[in-house]
Amino acid sequence: MTQADALSRRLARNRLTRRDTLWLFGASVSVSTLQGCATSPVTGQQILVGLSPEQEREVDRRQSPRQFSQDLGAVLDDGVNRYVDEVADRLQPHVQRPEMPYSTRVLGANYVNAYTFPAGAMGITRGIMVQLGDEAELAALIGHEMGHVNARHAAQRQGQALVAQVAMAAVVVAAAASDSRWAPLVGVGGVVGASALLARYSREHEREADALGQSYLVRSGYPAGGMARLHQLLVSEQKARPGLLETMFSSHPMSDERLETARRQAETTYAASAGAPAGRERFMDRTASLRRLKPTIEACQAGELAMGRKALAEAQGRFETALRATPRDYPANLRMAQCLAAQNRLQEARRYADVARQIHPQEAQAAKLGASLKLALRDPGSAYDDLQAYDRLLPGDPGTRFLKGVALEGMGNQGAAAREYAGFLQGGAQGQAAAYAQGRLKAWGYLK
Repeated sequence: MTQADALSRRLARNRLTRRDTLWLFGASVSVSTLQGCATSPVTGQQILVGLSPEQEREVDRRQSPRQFSQDLGAVLDDGVNRYVDEVADRLQPHVQRPEMPYSTRVLGANYVNAYTFPAGAMGITRGIMVQLGDEAELAALIGHEMGHVNARHAAQRQGQALVAQVAMAAVVVAAAASDSRWAPLVGVGGVVGASALLARYSREHEREADALGQSYLVRSGYPAGGMARLHQLLVSEQKARPGLLETMFSSHPMSDERLETARRQAETTYAASAGAPAGRERFMDRTASLRRLKPTIEACQAGELAMGRKALAEAQGRFETALRATPRDYPANLRMAQCLAAQNRLQEARRYADVARQIHPQEAQAAKLGASLKLALRDPGSAYDDLQAYDRLLPGDPGTRFLKGVALEGMGNQGAAAREYAGFLQGGAQGQAAAYAQGRLKAWGYLK
């Protein structure tokens, strides 16, 4: 008997297991890539690319909302997000591709990282924001990411950024096939998140982004030493807390050589910028509300690392510490829900997921987790409501349509379930979820 056959029998009896629930989230995603030659906006030389400028914009439009949601969405702090936008706006006139639709947001993820999509949709985690010391360091971070955009590094990687969603789907299926107790850990995008899969730049690309970012920094009126201090911060943090920067260093390979290059450039080529203001007071003032959360963020970081080791009791204690400090913290409530779910304490997990929904109703991950928990708790009606909410927040996800079919089937609404399964298959879905949907449509007489 196949897993799909067994699942259909349990659905008929409304007896979904957690293994079943996770398996259902393994909807497949198809990827296509294109290749061609283009002129580098930076060097003027010919480069092999996999995305046209129009396709770069399309990748940002389609993929960035899902990745940003995976990293828990923009923080609920408009002042901080406006400030980061202002710094990016100061840099933008000095780049080679100023026409690109650059945008920035500080994300709720606790791990230390920053990343960009090909057309300049940038995410900066709150985990790295609370480590920075002045505006020049923030500008260096943004400038580095802009360097990747202007050198078209993602396009040179022949569109491989598109595999992030496929890779995460594969992780879900693999977890379901191994040990369902760790199912909720798959949702912890901040530990080894999809952003780690988003862009694994080469060391040469990192060096080029450093050089470009440092030039943008100086042209914008900042001291070039901001880039060197940023590198020093990251290298020191890695030595002090190994594992915390795992995602950043996997997607942005760090080395002492890059640090020394940034220092040398600041002392030679850009020596005249040494007296430029670093903007420390302005940075401290504009980020004060976020930096007050540093104890909460650090407790969440420790909890996520413990979850990655499957030390769930330790992780729970860390999240409890975070919530004592900031009871209405969206990431802390969501992580606690995931941690409790991993311990099979599903009702408690559901309560934390519901609180997370109340805190940040415009962020999709709490709705997705809530749907998963409610399917596992044999409450397909409530799960369907959460899936509807998730679909409103992140429309167009084929896996959501499949899961709606599962929830409707669990509710005994065969006709509506069949429509969702049919719509899911019409989107070109493949893999186990597609096989299950097709099998149900055949069993109900909709397909021959």
